[in-house]
Amino acid sequence: MNAKASEAQVQRLQDKDEIRDVVMRFCRGIDRLDEALIRSCFHADSYDNHGHFKGSGPAFAAFIVEALPKYSHHTTHSVANLLIELDADDPDGAHSEAYVIAYLRRRDDEGAEWLDLFAGRYVDRFARRDGEWRIARRIVVHDWSTSFALGEASFSLPTTGFVQGRRDREDLVYKSASERL
Repeated sequence: MNAKASEAQVQRLQDKDEIRDVVMRFCRGIDRLDEALIRSCFHADSYDNHGHFKGSGPAFAAFIVEALPKYSHHTTHSVANLLIELDADDPDGAHSEAYVIAYLRRRDDEGAEWLDLFAGRYVDRFARRDGEWRIARRIVVHDWSTSFALGEASFSLPTTGFVQGRRDREDLVYKSASERL
């Protein structure tokens, strides 16, 4: 393998890693209700089709941070099967498909607990501008969803002693390395 081919391969790996980080930061931003983090995943002129929301990525960031707490008290977004395809003819363009399962825990009007599951895919067009990969266009594809009443059953293992997750910048992930110890 010659040095030029090796440089190109390293660049492809770096590009894919940066794109993967954007998808993961997006999910952290949603679960932590961090508007700035969500916004950082999109170009200013991006478009996001989230089914119930269609508009710019930055507008989605503001929308979801305000709307989500009204419908759920905890969320977890899990990403799997992330396939990133760099454009052969455009070194600053890429497409990706990421399978996502969103777990949303909520109380209904009577106070009963529910777990909603949304399974779908983020189908994204990425663009690198000024050396930074961000989402230029996103379509969220719905594959299936379901809800479970949680009833009186409780988790069988003790959860006392665990650091509790938060939906704001007080969550452990935002602490400095020394504070995490």
